[in-house]
Amino acid sequence: MTYANPDALVSTDWLADHLSDPGVAVVDASWHLPTVGRDGRAEYAEKHIPGAVYFDIDEIKDADNPLPHMVPSAEVFAQHISKLGIRNDQKIVCYDCNGGPGASMRAWWMFRLFGHNNAAVLNGGSKKWEAEGKPMEGGIPTPAATDFKATFRPGYLRTLDQVRNNLTSHSEIVIDARSAGRFDGTDPEFRPGIRSGHIPGSVSFPFHQLLNADDNNTMKSADELAAAFAAAGIDGNKPVISSCGSGVSAAVAFLALHLIGNDKAAIYDGSWTEWGGHPDTPVDS
Repeated sequence: MTYANPDALVSTDWLADHLSDPGVAVVDASWHLPTVGRDGRAEYAEKHIPGAVYFDIDEIKDADNPLPHMVPSAEVFAQHISKLGIRNDQKIVCYDCNGGPGASMRAWWMFRLFGHNNAAVLNGGSKKWEAEGKPMEGGIPTPAATDFKATFRPGYLRTLDQVRNNLTSHSEIVIDARSAGRFDGTDPEFRPGIRSGHIPGSVSFPFHQLLNADDNNTMKSADELAAAFAAAGIDGNKPVISSCGSGVSAAVAFLALHLIGNDKAAIYDGSWTEWGGHPDTPVDS
């Protein structure tokens, strides 16, 4: 079995061959959980893949929403992407430093959410790129602004009310990409005021099982991805709502489903930070 949508993933060798192609834009979406004490933007300034611009999920967000990095309007997204010098006619390659796997996948998902299908994730990220001796550069570029156009696709996104309604309709499978300990409530939530447990009826599906057990967090093969979903009782052809802690690692499962041909997936953007922090949502553990 091969990937059904192979263009969503590019190799380090492919990117090296296309790095100077004006039709390719590279974005560094490196991001870290607030508990690890690392700064993705500072690390980007120190070193990044040549020509890459920094896609900050904590900046390209709905500034009026108190939840972390919730998606903005299409207008706000387009303004940010235009400032990064990215055009609609470019293939966009998203990567991260693998300090928090899923950030590049979330950036990729956001481009698709806002109508840009010609986007991909760099398999293995900058960690694999560096390990192979490929070049890096420092500094912060000042790209010329463009006029990027964005169109919101609501089918790729789920809200709290939609997930709540799914508790009775059961029309979509809800998967939880957090660790098993956080899912069953034995490991505490690190964000204050968030209850432990999971959305009733959801399936525990830690995102790491979709990645190879190597130092670079590369995606598993199509057969392995399909087998992982099947082992969890997830029908690869049914609609899926992917959730996690705050909508980042949920994108790993979204990408995996897309790679094996399931394009009926969406991400619950608020994820557990919203559900577990809400006063009247039911919680199982």
